[in-house]
Amino acid sequence: MANRIYKITIPLRSEPISRIHAQWIRLMGCSFLLMLSVAWLTGCATHVGVKPAGLRGAYVEINASALTESKPGANTRIVLHRYDLVKTFENDPEAALAILHQKAVGEDDRRDLRFALSELNFLYAEKLQNKQDKQKKLSAPDFFLASAVYAYQYLLGSSREDPPSPYDNRFREACILYNRALGKGLATGEDGRLELRDGILKLPVGSLPLSIINKTFRRDVSEFDQILCSDDFLVRGFTVRNRSAGMGLPLIAVNSKAKVLSGERVISLTAFLRIVGDRDEIGQGTARAELELYDTFDTTELDVNGRMVPLETDLTATIAYGLDNSDAWSAGLRRFFIFEEEIQPHLVMIQPYVQGRIPVIFVHGTASDLVWWAEMLNTLYSDPQLQKHFQFWLFRYNSSRTIVDSAAALREVLVQKRRELDPNNQDPAMDQMVVIGHSQGGLLTKQTVIRTEDKIWRSLSDTPLDQMNIDPAGKELIHKWFFIEPLPFVKRVVFISTPHRGSFLAADWVRNIVRRIVSLPVTTIRGAASILSLEGQLRLPSRLEGRLPTSLDAMSPNNQALLVLADIPIEPGVTSHSIIAVKGDGDPLEGDDGVVEYKSAHMDEVASEFIVRSEHSCQEHPFTIEEVRRILLEHLASQVF
Repeated sequence: MANRIYKITIPLRSEPISRIHAQWIRLMGCSFLLMLSVAWLTGCATHVGVKPAGLRGAYVEINASALTESKPGANTRIVLHRYDLVKTFENDPEAALAILHQKAVGEDDRRDLRFALSELNFLYAEKLQNKQDKQKKLSAPDFFLASAVYAYQYLLGSSREDPPSPYDNRFREACILYNRALGKGLATGEDGRLELRDGILKLPVGSLPLSIINKTFRRDVSEFDQILCSDDFLVRGFTVRNRSAGMGLPLIAVNSKAKVLSGERVISLTAFLRIVGDRDEIGQGTARAELELYDTFDTTELDVNGRMVPLETDLTATIAYGLDNSDAWSAGLRRFFIFEEEIQPHLVMIQPYVQGRIPVIFVHGTASDLVWWAEMLNTLYSDPQLQKHFQFWLFRYNSSRTIVDSAAALREVLVQKRRELDPNNQDPAMDQMVVIGHSQGGLLTKQTVIRTEDKIWRSLSDTPLDQMNIDPAGKELIHKWFFIEPLPFVKRVVFISTPHRGSFLAADWVRNIVRRIVSLPVTTIRGAASILSLEGQLRLPSRLEGRLPTSLDAMSPNNQALLVLADIPIEPGVTSHSIIAVKGDGDPLEGDDGVVEYKSAHMDEVASEFIVRSEHSCQEHPFTIEEVRRILLEHLASQVF
C-alpha cells in the first residue's frame, strides 16, 4: 500500500485556550488518528485467503455434501450459482427444482446439472420428511424418487458428454444418492414401509409407470410380511459389515411364518431401478421404470446400456437381522438337555442352490447350533472368489443323541439333498463337497469319509453280527451306525477342535450328571430297544438303565469304539485338515483348549494341521476363519471340472 501523509490543521484563536478546551482538542485528534489507523489496516486485509487446516479439516470442507451435511456440496452450489438460483432454492426449493428440471430436459445436457438435481431433491425430501405438516410429509417420497432418477441419469443416462469418471467424488456420491433415495422413495406404505408392486411412481414433475421384474430372485415378494431396507439398520456382533459397493438397494425380505434359522425366514436381495427412456422421453413423460429384483448370492453385476454395473449388497445386515433372536442362541443348549425340543436332522441352506458352486457343509458341536458359525460365514462371504464358487449349507441336529445316530443322519441328509438337487448327476460341483465340523461335529464329519467294515462292531462284540440273535430292525440299525461306507461326493474335510480320542470333560462324574438330566428314550429310534436288550452281550457304557448312551458317553476317553474310530484311516482321494485350539502360550503338544487336549485332536494323516491359540469354541477366531478360507481356495485350485 502506498504511504499517505495526513496533515491536521487546528485553527488558532487569538484569545487563550482554556485547559478543558485543550484537552478536548487533544482527545478528538487522537480519536481521528485511531480511526485513520483502523481504516488503513482494514484496507490491507484480503477478501480471499487461506488458513491452516488440521489433518481432516480440508478433506471435510472439500467433500461436504448432502450425504454428510444438510446442505449441497460445492459442485451443486456451482450449478445453483450458474443459474442465479442460490437464494431461490433457500426460499422456494420447489420453484428452483422446477427451473433446473426444465433446463435438464431442455437445452442443457450437462451431467453436472443432473447430479445437482439429484442432490437438491434429496436435501429437500429430507426436510419434508421431518415436517409436521402431514401433506408435506407425504410428498417426501416423490422427491426422493426424483433424486434416484436424476442420479441414474447422471451415471448411466445418454449425453453429449462423456460418462462421469470414477475418480470424480460425484460418481460414488451419485451411487449412494441413488441407493438411499430409492429406498426412501419406495417407502410409501403404512408407517413408511417399503412397497414393491406394479403401479405409478409419482415424481414432483410427472410420473413413471413401474413394473416389478424378478430376475434372479425367484420368489414372489407377496410371500414376505416385510421388505426392509438394509441401510435402515446398524449391525452389532460382527467384526466387519460385509457389503459390496455398487448400485441398487440392499433389502431384507422377512417371512415371519417360517421357522427361525430355517433358511426361509430371512432372505437377502437387491432391488435395481432401471429407467427405460432417455432424457427426451423423461421430459415428454413417456419414460417408464422397471424395478428388478436380484438374489444377493446369485448376481454381482448387470448390464445397463452396455456398461457393466456392480450391484450393491449387504449380506451382513440380513444375517444379523435373522440372528437377532435370543431363542436362536439358546436353542442348541436347550435341545441338548430337553428332549421335547428335539428337531429332525436337516440341512439349512442360507442361499438357494446354484449349479456349478461347490457345497460346503458346516456341522456344529455339542450343545451348539448354527448361530456359532455366523462370524465365519459372514467373513467367508466377503471373499469374492469364495462367494462365486462355493455355496454354504449348515447341518442341524440334536447334539445330545448318540454320535453314531447323528452321523448316520448327516450321511442320509447329504445323500438325499444330493439326489434332490441334482437327480441326473449333471453338476460336477456336487461331487466335490467339503464338510467342516467343530468338536462333536468333527466326529460326525469323519464318518462321511471312512470305511469301517466291522472294526467298530468288533470293539463292541466278539460275535459277528450275522450270528447275533437280534430282530431285523436292530440289525438294520447296527449296520447304519457301525458299518459305514464313505460318501463318494465328499472330497475334503476339516476338523476343528475335534476330540478324536475323547474329551477329558466327558469324565464319568460329568456323564452321570448329564445322564440324569438328558432324556433319550429308546422309543425315539426304531431298533434301539433290540440293541439295548443285548446290553449284557455288548461292551456298552455301564448304567444305561434302559436308555441310549448320550453323545458325552460316546466322547469318553474310555470309549473303545471311539478309539477304534480314531484309528480308521480316511478314504483315499479325500483330503483332510485339522485346526486345533490350544489355550495359553505353552507347548501346544502338551496343551488343551479347555475341553479337548491337543493329543486327542491331533491326526497324523491330515494334509495340514493349524494351531490357533484359543478356547475350544474357536470358530469365530480370525486365524481359524483365515485357515478355512485358505483351505477352500486350495480346494478350488485343485478342481479340474
